[in-house]
Amino acid sequence: MKARVLIIEDVQEMGELIRLYLEKEGMDTHLCVTAEEGLVLLAARSFDLVVLDINLPGMDGFEFLQRLRPTSSVPVMIVSARDADEDLVLGLGIGADEFITKPFSPKVLVARVRALLRRAAGLKPAADGCLRFGEFTLDLEGYLLKRGGQKVPLSAKEFEVLACFARNPGKLLSPQAIYAEVWKNAYGDLSAVAVYVQRLRRKIEADPATPRFIETVPRLGYRFNAEEARG
Repeated sequence: MKARVLIIEDVQEMGELIRLYLEKEGMDTHLCVTAEEGLVLLAARSFDLVVLDINLPGMDGFEFLQRLRPTSSVPVMIVSARDADEDLVLGLGIGADEFITKPFSPKVLVARVRALLRRAAGLKPAADGCLRFGEFTLDLEGYLLKRGGQKVPLSAKEFEVLACFARNPGKLLSPQAIYAEVWKNAYGDLSAVAVYVQRLRRKIEADPATPRFIETVPRLGYRFNAEEARG
C-alpha cells in the first residue's frame, strides 16, 4: 500500500516540488497551504506522515504541532528555512519527529521521509503486550524487563524512560520531550533525564561507554537505535 503524505507548505512552488519528489517515489500526496486546513484534513482522513513548514499564514507550524499532538501520533517532518538550534529543539520538543532545513537535496528529503516511515512502523507491542529489542523483552503490562528469561531490575522511572525510548525507535527525543512524557511535566530538572539514561545504559548496554541502543545526539538529545534493537 502506498504511503499517504500530507504536505503543509504555503509557498506553492516549494510544495509542488516536495510533492513531485515524493510522488516519484510512489507515495500518495495531498498539498495544502495553511495549518488550519491541515488539521481539518487530518481529522477527516488518515495519513502516514506530515511534511510541515514552520512559517505559515495564520497558525504557524509550532502551534499546529501543539494542537495536533493531543489527538494524533502521525509522524511529522518539519521542512523549514529556519535552522536555529532553538527552532529545532522547540519543534522536536513539542512533537516533531524529524527536522530538515531548506535548501535540501531531493535525495536527502526522500531518504529522510522513507526512514521516518520505517521508524513509524518500527517496534510495536506484540499480542502479549511486549516490545522486543536485541536480547531484551520489555513487558509493558507486567512492568518488567527481561534479558532472555532473566529479569533485569529496573526502578519505576527507569522502566518508564526505557518504555518511552522503545515506543519511539529511531526518533530523536529531546530531554524536554522525555521529561514531559515520563515526569508529566513540561518544566523541571532536565538533568534527571541524563541520570536515568546513564542508569539504563549500565543495565542494557554491553559497553555503556559506547552505547548500542541509546545513542546520544550532541546538543539535541537521544535516539533509540531501532536497527540495533532489531538485532
